[in-house]
Amino acid sequence: MSGLKLFHTTKSGVTEVAPRLAEVEADVQGLVEAHMETLLDVRFLASEYGTGPVHGGRVDSLGLDENGAPVIVEYKRGVDAGVINQGLFYLSWLVDHRVEFEHLVRDRLGAMAASQVLWSGPRLICVAGDFTRYDVHAVREHRRSIDLVRYRLFGSDLLGLETVASVSGGTLAPRRARRRAVARAGADLRDASMAELAHAVDEVLLGLGDGVNRVERKQYRAYQRLWNFACVCPPQRSKLLVYLKADPKEVDLVPGFTRDVTGLGHHGTGDLEVQLRTPRDVERAQDLFRASYAAA
Repeated sequence: MSGLKLFHTTKSGVTEVAPRLAEVEADVQGLVEAHMETLLDVRFLASEYGTGPVHGGRVDSLGLDENGAPVIVEYKRGVDAGVINQGLFYLSWLVDHRVEFEHLVRDRLGAMAASQVLWSGPRLICVAGDFTRYDVHAVREHRRSIDLVRYRLFGSDLLGLETVASVSGGTLAPRRARRRAVARAGADLRDASMAELAHAVDEVLLGLGDGVNRVERKQYRAYQRLWNFACVCPPQRSKLLVYLKADPKEVDLVPGFTRDVTGLGHHGTGDLEVQLRTPRDVERAQDLFRASYAAA
């Protein structure tokens, strides 16, 4: 991985663990598919899925991400200039075959998951040994949700993944337009301060990095890099609930501010609940936001 060195430490010193590529592309695909939810937060649906006689190809992997968005994953052992175009070709096929995909989701994950597929944001994830600067530029020119993920193998049992580029579908509205949208969404709140609080959280989360994508669901708004790092629920009368991927066991929980919701049902994803009531709470939560962003 670019700029990363891994060392094995012992009492007698340190030894560098040299990075390497897989022997064949199928090795990368098999490893990711076997652990797709852990590695990409995507539920695995199918491998080498045939696209029929018209398209005449096979999608490497099909999946469904944590927000319900359809996902195509394409793999390359090393650098391959065609991986993005190939993935976009299959992404177009996917959008044209929604019913077929929903049947697949129903068969694998059940009727509830099939009824909640988020077609506003289908995604392409390209996993490869490396990407060129032209690849990174290309994904920024497409109005699709595309993630470029570089892999490296270390030793016999270590895998490294690095997000090289992550672009959401479409063009994000200017910051002022986003402010108006958030204000409109909160205009019917009995407490107008909650609308301002929601805007402040939106600004902070989007400002954590260039690769932050925002996904709208009915029950929550997700902020993601390769996977969700924060989910914001609609404002309540006196508080705003944010769920983070930060590990609650590594946080000094404060009653009325942070709570471990591991195993408890709630909208969105993440086991750390943050309760925001005032702008001061947003400031207090920023270290938690950054920790969750870094973990994603």
